[in-house]
Amino acid sequence: MGLESGIRQIVSEMKFHLLLVCVAISLGPIPQSEAGVTEEQMWSAGKLMRDVCLPKYPKVSVEVADNIRNGDIPNSKDTNCYINCILEMMQAIKKGKFQLESTLKQMDIMLPDSYKDEYRKGINLCKDSTVGLKNAPNCDPAHALLSCLKTNIKVFVFP
Repeated sequence: MGLESGIRQIVSEMKFHLLLVCVAISLGPIPQSEAGVTEEQMWSAGKLMRDVCLPKYPKVSVEVADNIRNGDIPNSKDTNCYINCILEMMQAIKKGKFQLESTLKQMDIMLPDSYKDEYRKGINLCKDSTVGLKNAPNCDPAHALLSCLKTNIKVFVFP
């Protein structure tokens, strides 16, 4: 790894950790009972993730991102890689592989209680949706995972 790419990696990791701190601050104190967040807190955290990922994919307009949020999930390299960016920030996917345990943990932290049972079922139904798919160059696993979740979760939520 060259010095320049190493520096870029460190800066990228620092931005990610800063985002996690911002999300934690915006959520405020979380009760020890592991109660979920409010819908307002959930959308605020989602907006932070979206604000990080959208500039990385300039071919993905706010309108396209809004459509994805509303469940219209186009299948193109740019939109798939934007989705991948969000899913990586959510710790749901890493290098094209679905991360079941970390997804379930993040769900418990980032979703209101009223969403959790439905999401838990959908997540478990989609646990194999990325198997056999290559991440490069088109971020196909992210598209497959989000499409599966959209199909299997009645109250679909995506930043």
